[in-house]
Parts: sequence; C-alpha cells; structure tokens
Amino acid sequence: MSNIIEDLWYGRLKPFEKCISASDDAKELDDYIARHKRVLSEIMTDEQKAIFEKLMNCYEELSNINERLIFTYSFKLGAQLAVETVD
Repeated sequence: MSNIIEDLWYGRLKPFEKCISASDDAKELDDYIARHKRVLSEIMTDEQKAIFEKLMNCYEELSNINERLIFTYSFKLGAQLAVETVD
C-alpha cells in the first residue's frame, strides 16, 4: 500500500501537475495570450522585448508564489477538515 506522505516526499505524487487547468476556457486564454505576445514581439524594439520578458518572468514568479500559497492553505484546510471529522 502506498504511503501518501512518502509519495509527496519522494516526488512520486506531484499535486501541482494535477492543478493545472486543462479546461477549454484556460486553453482559449492561453492561446489568446500567446497570439498577442507574438504580435507584440513583431512590433517591439529589442529593448522593449527585454523589458517585456522581464515583466513576464516576474508575473510567472508571482503566479508560482500564489499557487504555492494556495496549495499550502488548501492542504492545511484539508488536514483540519480530516481531523475534525475524526473527533
């Protein structure tokens, strides 16, 4: 029988991979973003492209931080719910 805590520790269980939305709405938005990034990259100067890339990297880092915080909060909430149901 698998131990969920050990699976998390050893990386066999990767909840962050399951949290990525594969919905049609998310795919549509991702396509929209990619399309507009291409348009912008065609009309921007090299300096503007560098600034835009830094902005996108910061946004991605912020998004990762928020996802980690949401995961942590959700994990703790789930554990609290489990404890409460046992009482």
